[in-house]
Amino acid sequence: MVTRAKRILLIGYNFSPEPTGIGKYSGEMIDWFVQEGYDCSVITAYPYYPYWEVQEPYVKRRFKFTKERTDHPSGGSVTTYRCPMYVPENPSGIKRILVDVSFFITAFLQLSLLLFRKKFQLIITVAPCFQLGLLGVYYKKLRGGKLVYHIQDLQIEAAQDLGMIRSPNIIKSLLKVEKYIFNKTDVISSISEGMVSKIKQKAEKEVYFFPNWTNTAFFYPFSESEIQKIKNNYGFETHDKIILYSGAIGEKQGLEMILSTAKTVQSNPDIKFIICGTGPYRLRLQEMTIRENITNVYFFPLQPLENFNAFLNIADVHLVIQKAKAGDLVMPSKLTNILSVGGLALITANIGTGLYNVVTNHQMGIVVEPENPIAFRDGLLNAIQKKNQQLKGNALHYAQNFLAINTIMKRFERTQLDQL
Repeated sequence: MVTRAKRILLIGYNFSPEPTGIGKYSGEMIDWFVQEGYDCSVITAYPYYPYWEVQEPYVKRRFKFTKERTDHPSGGSVTTYRCPMYVPENPSGIKRILVDVSFFITAFLQLSLLLFRKKFQLIITVAPCFQLGLLGVYYKKLRGGKLVYHIQDLQIEAAQDLGMIRSPNIIKSLLKVEKYIFNKTDVISSISEGMVSKIKQKAEKEVYFFPNWTNTAFFYPFSESEIQKIKNNYGFETHDKIILYSGAIGEKQGLEMILSTAKTVQSNPDIKFIICGTGPYRLRLQEMTIRENITNVYFFPLQPLENFNAFLNIADVHLVIQKAKAGDLVMPSKLTNILSVGGLALITANIGTGLYNVVTNHQMGIVVEPENPIAFRDGLLNAIQKKNQQLKGNALHYAQNFLAINTIMKRFERTQLDQL
């Protein structure tokens, strides 16, 4: 493989080795570039998500600026510049703003040190936090290069709709800053068709569809006999119906509905719910199960990557839950791996949202109205009682044909890098 002269800079506070969410995708993106021979640099924070606590072996260094370098046999390399950042144990609206501000300041300092050391042909800033686009604009003005502003989450709208920011004047000011970033950016990209449409209306320019992916060589369906053995290894009976939620446990998911639904089906001892993951609301959910005497919900920690494919395969139904107001503000990253194992997903999404459209158009899951306990319970019972083999087959087909990482990254390389 021939080493390319092109250099790529990524700026974002979530990065490898974070196991889930934006950090996972940013890490895999850079890893792909490195394997293809690119010289990559990353300005990021210390890994903290989804635990909201800096993880080992970085804890002792978390207040310092540090540098790591890894070379690949392809000739590619990645240099990771880690910046200190405020990480609250229990993130609230104000604390999340402080997270963004603290990283913006330290990332600005680090970027300033790099300004005249390396010349990058491509700069990718990842939102959230949305203000990081300003750092990309800053670098481009002084050194040139092509700027890609990649939006994983419509942060301003999410903060407004979820009540984290209530002041109309503040929202208006933030949207003005965002508009400035849009105007100065060469390429705006986002992860779902619904988000692309929303951003296009705001930016008044084209938006590139750059979806999150899955590694179809790593995530794949197991045979029924293998699944039964794995269920036993996790302490369940082969006839148990496993309802799995695996992912971040936060405010926008609305996971209380899992508990209320679990309570209504407790008379069926074969239905078992697993909530796997960590986040600021996990303890609250655990307290609710004790208070409400809900005995069919099991809390699991995040699973090691080497076990994760097997763990996903034990689920008879996968839950992808969001609150109604978050319906088109995020594309759930967990859905890509669910599709790749040929899983049956029960998804809450409003009619007309990008998530609703893509799932229903490709007939690869069951979609119900968000925050509607009756619709959710009925959808769950429907998922359990029917085979739904066609939906599972469609899910696997979609993952293999549209979500494979190599397919998505090759298209990005061809459209955004070949002409540099």
